[in-house]
Amino acid sequence: MSDQAAAALWPEAAAGTTGERTETARRLLLAAVDSFARRGYHATTTRDIATAAGMSPAALYIHYPSKAALLSEISRAGHQATLDLVLAAAASPGGPTVRMRKLMESFTLWHARAHTVGRIVNHELHALPPEEFEVVAELRRQIEETVRAVIWQGVAAGVFDVPDIRTAARAVTSLGIDVSRWYTDRSTETPEELGRRYAVLVLRMLGAKG
Repeated sequence: MSDQAAAALWPEAAAGTTGERTETARRLLLAAVDSFARRGYHATTTRDIATAAGMSPAALYIHYPSKAALLSEISRAGHQATLDLVLAAAASPGGPTVRMRKLMESFTLWHARAHTVGRIVNHELHALPPEEFEVVAELRRQIEETVRAVIWQGVAAGVFDVPDIRTAARAVTSLGIDVSRWYTDRSTETPEELGRRYAVLVLRMLGAKG
C-alpha cells in the first residue's frame, strides 16, 4: 500500500524522484497513512506513527510538531493531486464530452487505486486544524469549479442537458469520492475498468448527446 500511497500523494514518486521532501519525512507521512487507515485518526498516537516508520517519537517531532501536522500535509497533498488531474483533463484536447470522460476516468481511478489515502483525505476533514481546513476547502472548491466549468461548456455547446450545473458538478465529484469508501484491493473491477464505467454513467447522467 505504501507505493500506492506515495504515488497518490506525490506523482513524482511514480517517476522515481523524491520531490522536495526528505526521505525521513516521506517515511513518516506514509507511516501516518498506514496508521490512520488501520486505527482512525483519533485513535492513532504519534508513537504509533513513529514506530511504524522505524524511529523514535522524538525523531518524529524533528519533522512534524503533531499528528495534526501530518494529517494536514497528507490532506493537502491528496487534494492537490486530484486537482492537478482534474485540471489536466479539463485542458485536454477535444470537446466537453471527451474532457468529461477523461476527467471522470482519472478522478475515479485515483480514488480506487489510492482508496486508503482517499478515505483519509475525504473523511478526516473534521480533524484538520481550522487554518488547514481552509486550505483544503479551497482546493476542494477549485476541483468542483473545474468540473462545473466542463459541464457548463457542454451545456453551452448543446451536448449536455442538466437542470442545474452546480448540483450536477457535486454529483459527479461525489460519485468519484465515494469510490474510496467502498473500494478495496479485493474488488473485482480494476481501477481502470471502474473509471471507464463511471465515465459512461456520468455522461448518461449529464444527458450527453452523440
